[in-house]
Amino acid sequence: MPFQTETLFRDDAYLSEAEAKVVGINERGGIILDRTVFYATSGGQPGDLGHLLRPDGGHIAIAATVTGESKDEIIHVPTPDQSVPAVGETIKLAIDWPRRHLLMRMHTACHLLSVVCPFPITGAAVSEDDSRVDFDIPDPSYTREFVTERMMELVRANHPVFIRWITEDELAANPTLVKSKNVRPPSGTGRIRLVCIGDNAGVDSQPCGGTHVAATGEVGEIHIGKIEKKGRENRRFRIRFGPMPA
Repeated sequence: MPFQTETLFRDDAYLSEAEAKVVGINERGGIILDRTVFYATSGGQPGDLGHLLRPDGGHIAIAATVTGESKDEIIHVPTPDQSVPAVGETIKLAIDWPRRHLLMRMHTACHLLSVVCPFPITGAAVSEDDSRVDFDIPDPSYTREFVTERMMELVRANHPVFIRWITEDELAANPTLVKSKNVRPPSGTGRIRLVCIGDNAGVDSQPCGGTHVAATGEVGEIHIGKIEKKGRENRRFRIRFGPMPA
């Protein structure tokens, strides 16, 4: 039976440290805790890196964070050839905060891109310096320059970004909240986590389990670095930090 890890990052993405208890070690040496600030790879966002600090002062470097038998079981994968803590041990957690913050800014930028390009999403991936969102987009007017300027308008407006929970029935009654063409939000828990942008979610609202900044201004300057043709109407938009090159 899978463990259930309390996911502290879902309510506060700015938590970079916490204390937790070891509840399991899997057959590959993966460490399972009762609670964590480490985001596990999911929804196109990579898992957190960082370290665990044992009571004796020993550090355990974490090379990856993934889900286990269920989405609620989070496994902290140590780098090779390290000792692992004992079940029941209380340890301190610390994520690689600069990397996480870059991912939070990028993930929020992906949401802004989906606002500017209101078309079905066919894929997405977040990274620290080059993220992508794929759309079925029949309109050729969505150029690098046009999309960049519309995204920067949203950044400069410094809209609030916040979390709201709804029931699965509410989502079923509002199917347009789901922008992905092929992937549905996980079901079975009775509730859905929405990431909302703007006062009263006036800019955007969509199901998402990732981590995001608290206001669009925190994203900083971004631009569309490239638009790649992936099919007759499918286009891949690549987001990068900084101003658009001249």
